[in-house]
Amino acid sequence: MEPSTIRVGIIEDQPTTREALRTLLDGSLGYSTSGAFGSMEEGLPHIAADLPDVVLVDIGLPGMSGIEGIRRLRERFPNLLMLVLTVYDDDERIFDALCAGACGYLLKKAPLTRLLESIRDVIDGGAPMSPEVARRVIRLFRDIRPPEHADYALTPHETRLLKLLVEGHSYKTAAVELSVSAHTVCFHLRNIYEKLHVHSKSEAVSKALRHGLIK
Repeated sequence: MEPSTIRVGIIEDQPTTREALRTLLDGSLGYSTSGAFGSMEEGLPHIAADLPDVVLVDIGLPGMSGIEGIRRLRERFPNLLMLVLTVYDDDERIFDALCAGACGYLLKKAPLTRLLESIRDVIDGGAPMSPEVARRVIRLFRDIRPPEHADYALTPHETRLLKLLVEGHSYKTAAVELSVSAHTVCFHLRNIYEKLHVHSKSEAVSKALRHGLIK
């Protein structure tokens, strides 16, 4: 049975890049575009009226930044999946985008096949990142110290699962890595969400980043 079609919204200010992405998605089996927009101001009302499965978001946009747009979309649509696609690979933008609610962070030099795989990975619960970005994220974890009061009483097993999610694993691949069932992963995730006072994987990853919960 063919996988269902993933509808993707695009927010990219460069016309050539925007149309190349649209052509790629509309020409690939299992993908289609729900709309392609040159700015957040243009894209927000259209996305709100016709929610896609995933939104590809550039950061360096005219007017409202991609990060602010991600934050606003996350507030209105907590379950909307957003994947950053940008040329910027500095710590501040990576950190801010993930904290705002992005589910992954890819650089534009990534191969087109990697982009398609990453979109499906986001749907499957993963948090895809370009290798250079993943290295920076891990280094950020090592550098950030948690506040003295940030004691969420995570067990070693829960901490390891949270670390796998931060590194981009989906629920299924985390289960394989931990040698447990997907049901067990879901059980531990519910405990993690309750302890961190969050409601989704992206919120848990964001809180782990902000509070340095992963060593």
